[in-house]
Amino acid sequence: MESRVCLESVNSREEQNSHLLYQKEGFIARIILNRPEKYNAFSLPMICKWSEALQDAQEDPSIRVIVLTANGKAFSAGGDIDAMIEGKGFIGGDDQGETWGDKAIDRKRSLTNHIHKIALTLEAMDKPVICGINGMAIGAGLDMALMCDIRVAADDAQLSAGYVNAGIVPGDGGAFYMPRLVGVAKALEILWTGEFISASEAEKIGMVNKVVPALELEQATLEMARKIADSPPVCVQMIKRAVYSAQRTNDLRTALDLISSQMAIVSEMADHKEGINALKEKRKPIFTGQ
Repeated sequence: MESRVCLESVNSREEQNSHLLYQKEGFIARIILNRPEKYNAFSLPMICKWSEALQDAQEDPSIRVIVLTANGKAFSAGGDIDAMIEGKGFIGGDDQGETWGDKAIDRKRSLTNHIHKIALTLEAMDKPVICGINGMAIGAGLDMALMCDIRVAADDAQLSAGYVNAGIVPGDGGAFYMPRLVGVAKALEILWTGEFISASEAEKIGMVNKVVPALELEQATLEMARKIADSPPVCVQMIKRAVYSAQRTNDLRTALDLISSQMAIVSEMADHKEGINALKEKRKPIFTGQ
């Protein structure tokens, strides 16, 4: 039932179907938020297609890296204020008339059935996901950036948790991701105050990896993606698994057991031999994932 509603909404109108663009360029899959007139506030078609695009990228063996960016002056305002005013929650642009719901369980299901699917899909992905943040990233928009593995921000970017200003809590995972990046005390400050953080401050506290001039954001984000995509894909994916697995456990023995198993596998792959030969011959290696 949920998948049918999602599919019907995504296909309801060509205009809504373009709220998110999905493109493949070589080893890179690009997800582009494309609702600039609404500062890329979420719509149901956008969220549905977002989840489906991530799943497609994960399952496509030719894709090594996923890049998330946005068209317009803002990365994402997160929740759709107009939809909230109309009582539809913060996912707007739904021709099917889906609303936030009159009961608490309905509002919980609205999050679980839509936005939370993106977080859970990302958690299961072993391919790198890089985000380029332009302009404002507010509330759920910021959360979506925090879900990615690496964040590159334009120097004029402004980030805010924002939820508290609307009298709501970080329903998209902000309370999970934020403290893992900036620490508990700083996360609480950001979440409690809802104040905007500049790109330079975000870099300083570890919320973003890199800050670049606004006009160079797309180029810098794609350059990082290409550099990672040129690396041996199995190694990249195993490193991601190892890092996140280590964050979920304080057991050194478990972490070492995983990495030793990974080392045993990658050391007999053709990519390992190619890497060694390229180092000896002082040339750029060509990794095939074999």
